[in-house]
Amino acid sequence: MSSFENTLPISQGLFGSMELDSARSSAIKKTYMLLSMSVLSALIGGSIGSSSPAMVQFFGSGIGWIVAMVALNGIPYLAMACRHNPVIGTMALVGDGFVSGLVLAPVLHMASVFAPDIVPAALILTALVFAGVSVSVMITKVQYSAPKGLMMGLFFALAGITVLNMFLNIGFLGILIACGIGVFGVFILVNATSQVLNSPDYDEPVGGALMLFAGLFNVFVATLHLMLAFSGRDD
Repeated sequence: MSSFENTLPISQGLFGSMELDSARSSAIKKTYMLLSMSVLSALIGGSIGSSSPAMVQFFGSGIGWIVAMVALNGIPYLAMACRHNPVIGTMALVGDGFVSGLVLAPVLHMASVFAPDIVPAALILTALVFAGVSVSVMITKVQYSAPKGLMMGLFFALAGITVLNMFLNIGFLGILIACGIGVFGVFILVNATSQVLNSPDYDEPVGGALMLFAGLFNVFVATLHLMLAFSGRDD
């Protein structure tokens, strides 16, 4: 979903730091703001898709799967092509988020019917991972520190797991699974942020937001499937 290449070693992406000039520091903050818009759009798309029987049936079919794959690859390509046009690039980014949520209609619908607590749990955990890393980015000035992002992300993830256990009673094994998911999610997002900042192609926020959204989307999907598997409904 992005043209950026992962040129930074994972160890550096997770535990390194880098100096930022004022332009790049401002750009990464704008990137996370655009990412928030894309995430909100995905939530709207997922809500509409999962509550529409027609969408659930369509994206659960073979043709729907082909349409989903074309859209999920074509819209980001359009956004990258138009990334230097703030209006069109942002519209394409928001559209990518909406379609990404929409194509999850079958699995979201299944989860809401058979395990209604799973979707809120996955959303809460993914949102808190995003919030934690976002805080570390927003307070960044002249130096981005990946370890600081890890600590903030893990703190928010652990807080989220505590909340999940209090209200959803996920049990000891559920806590272990949620902890693993939280750590995995934080690592993906922090490493993706480091890769974006290190990329020589990163000269505007839209492209960076596309790469980060891809990482966050994968975190949510993995979280959803693992929690469904834990509930015995990942079929």
